[in-house]
Amino acid sequence: MNRTTIRNILDATGGTLLVGAEQNYITGIRHDSRECGEGDMFVAIIGENQDGHKYIPGVIGSGCRTFLVSHTDGWFSQIEVFAKASEVNIILVEDTVEAMGKLARWYLGTLNVKKVAVTGSVGKTSVRDMIYYVLNETYHCGRNLKNFNNNIGLPISIFQFDDETEAVVLEMGMSDFGEIRYLSSLVQPQIGVITNIGVAHIEHLGSRDGIFQAKMEIAENLLPETEGGTLVYVRDEEFLNGERTKGDYAEVSVGMDGHSTYIISNIDDFGLAGIEFTLEYRQETRRIKLPLPGTHNALNAGLAIAVGNLLGVSLDAAARGLAKADLTGRRLHKVQGKTRTVIDDTYNANPDSMKSALKVLEKSRCEGRKVAILGDMFELGEDSPKLHYSIGIFARGCGIDRLVAIGERAEEIARGAAGGDVEVYYFKTKEDFYEEMDQITGEGDIVLVKASRGMTMEDVVEKVAEL
Repeated sequence: MNRTTIRNILDATGGTLLVGAEQNYITGIRHDSRECGEGDMFVAIIGENQDGHKYIPGVIGSGCRTFLVSHTDGWFSQIEVFAKASEVNIILVEDTVEAMGKLARWYLGTLNVKKVAVTGSVGKTSVRDMIYYVLNETYHCGRNLKNFNNNIGLPISIFQFDDETEAVVLEMGMSDFGEIRYLSSLVQPQIGVITNIGVAHIEHLGSRDGIFQAKMEIAENLLPETEGGTLVYVRDEEFLNGERTKGDYAEVSVGMDGHSTYIISNIDDFGLAGIEFTLEYRQETRRIKLPLPGTHNALNAGLAIAVGNLLGVSLDAAARGLAKADLTGRRLHKVQGKTRTVIDDTYNANPDSMKSALKVLEKSRCEGRKVAILGDMFELGEDSPKLHYSIGIFARGCGIDRLVAIGERAEEIARGAAGGDVEVYYFKTKEDFYEEMDQITGEGDIVLVKASRGMTMEDVVEKVAEL
């Protein structure tokens, strides 16, 4: 973060300086009290179960001297017990999360950077990472910290950038209407990317049409076409097709048909070893190697190449960047256990990503059996039983040997898979599975583990890898 004065913060947030001096400055912003140190500003956030203000005394002890707060109850009167009042800066606002967003919008506006925003039902973090690697071949590029993609994480990510940053790619998550509109208003992107319209969060948004409307909020804050504003998306027939996506911006599509700007074809799938595919753009055809598993990543890579091209990154440079790509978190990550290979895909799950992971398992080589351990998928609303059942049906045709379903919702996966050539096992809890896992998986097996984040299936990954 560039040096930012207290006066800057007051102007951006509309806050009141209770204690301190306007000429003082900060060099970082944190919302986690455990990460704060000298030069940082600590943002005290009131959450569902915690009030961050109670951590201020401890944060002072770590050397932090600037605080963004929304109340003074219970801690302000004792501030001099921990530090002299003349040594600290305390800025009072009505809502610290809202104020942090205002500050992030102002701060990003001070940087001379290319700005790309990414959303979608599936694959947004993967696409964000691929775009980062493509742009980093030409620019000093920044991206979200970890999976920080909400109204707290996005601003915190923005504050890590400085004058050396030349381009940023920022993922935007959501679970309801209005959230993408707000996040994109902080960024004011030159390029907006929508990976797809799936069924994730349909419980809150009601239908795929509702999901489409929510994702299209990213376009409301795009720059106009005259200033380089462009919407990039994977083309489909129903939603992202040039008709329903029209606006005061240019459009670029990626797809597997002749109607897309970038055409993907001839995908070779090598399981965990990655994929190869053909990319056609105008009169140019290129064979692209990607060290990431999953045929779905061909379209994701196409999006990254399209964004890079819009910002002047050549196809050769984009291909070099993609060859270096390493995805954030537990996304189709190979874990070599003592006697088994585990595909850790426990970051999250919905029907589309579940099917993609099963196809990776099918294409991966092993000496033993191919085993899928699948858990509950959350936020699917009234269609949840049907969608879980459909995963079981899909698994029947994936060339796998065994399927293990874990969780109350996942019982429908087991039902769907029953009756085919796949051996099916069902356990209500992970603990029930642990009692029999050494009999269900064996030496030389390759084991996929996937479920929604709330199932904490990384525990299963660790247990299986230790066998």
